[in-house]
Amino acid sequence: MSGVIAMILAGGEGTRLQPLTVTRSKPAVPFGGSYRLIDFVLNNFVNSDIIRIFVLTQFKSQSLFMHMKKGWAVSGIPGCFIDPIPAQMRMGKRWYDGTADAIYQNLGFIENRNPEHVCIFGSDHVYKMDIRQMLNYHTEKKAALTVSALKMPINEARAFGVIEVDATGRMIGFEEKPKFPKCIPGDPEHALVSMGNYIFEAQTLYRELHSDAESISSTHDFGRDIIPDMFPREKVYVYDFSTNHISGEQSEAYWRDVGNLDAYWQTNMDLIADKPKFYLYNPSWALHTYYPPLPPAAFLDTESHQTKISQSMISAGSSIKGATVDHSILGFNCEVDCGTKICDSVLLGDVKIGDGCRIRRAIIDKHVEIAPGVVIGEDPEQDRNLFTVSDGGIVVVPKGAKIGF
Repeated sequence: MSGVIAMILAGGEGTRLQPLTVTRSKPAVPFGGSYRLIDFVLNNFVNSDIIRIFVLTQFKSQSLFMHMKKGWAVSGIPGCFIDPIPAQMRMGKRWYDGTADAIYQNLGFIENRNPEHVCIFGSDHVYKMDIRQMLNYHTEKKAALTVSALKMPINEARAFGVIEVDATGRMIGFEEKPKFPKCIPGDPEHALVSMGNYIFEAQTLYRELHSDAESISSTHDFGRDIIPDMFPREKVYVYDFSTNHISGEQSEAYWRDVGNLDAYWQTNMDLIADKPKFYLYNPSWALHTYYPPLPPAAFLDTESHQTKISQSMISAGSSIKGATVDHSILGFNCEVDCGTKICDSVLLGDVKIGDGCRIRRAIIDKHVEIAPGVVIGEDPEQDRNLFTVSDGGIVVVPKGAKIGF
């Protein structure tokens, strides 16, 4: 689609995901054994035949940059690119002041490509979306701006922008992260919330961003400033994400914001449910990422213990020797030794766990080494003294930690 440019906002600091974001930006956090969070929005664009993509980075971007360099480099296809753009302080010696300012500071990259439409999407959500369908809706409505949205339980909606629409789908109300979200008419248990995905007419975007940049009262954010200012005077429409259909997928639309540790853990667990709500294996919607050159995972019995793997995903390069892994996800290059039991846990990769350990309801970051006999996830008081523990009781072991030595 030569008339479309995608701008992906990938500069999120991700403070609520710490310690996973101590050394990397939020979009670079590993997920689902083989992926990074940014892979899902990139796959959505590529699978929608939109391969003119700029990725705007900011905080701790090296890990993200290396992942994109290894897994998402595009060459030899005229007019196609997936290019990271680091924060360059083009408007003075300052970081991006908000999501709108991030686009404003990089308007030159858009204008040089002369697109008709500009897609502005976030990079830290797990979902599948055929963006062509949203573009078609935007064009049919002759909208200046289209915002994608989904229905959400009212008690969760206060963390998002809450939308009101008329019978035609036109936006008639918008409030960013309200304390008391307005429900959908006739459905007091749910609200309509923004997914943070926008399609602008290019000329409209230029005009709105220049106007916003001149406002001294603006926070230069799409949700707080641009959208509330636009919808009363422009044709702003709302695209219902539940109508987006992808061949081979279940009818229920799946979208998760992994904004905190409990949500991150639960979204990983969704992948290995009896009937996964988010399916990784649909050949009609391939999920690309960077796969390092590693041998297949190995499951080896020992003289004293038999390896048992159930309801789990184990990534390449991993070696399980006489251990039990139940309802867990292991990233690349994990080593688990004899007699160890891992349950309801996520290992991000390059993790070594010694003999006779017990790991339960844990997230273990990369390059962690755990000595024989260590127990994690069974003694809440001890865990809180040693590690970060989420509100939901998930124990998080930070990157590079050496436990029990």
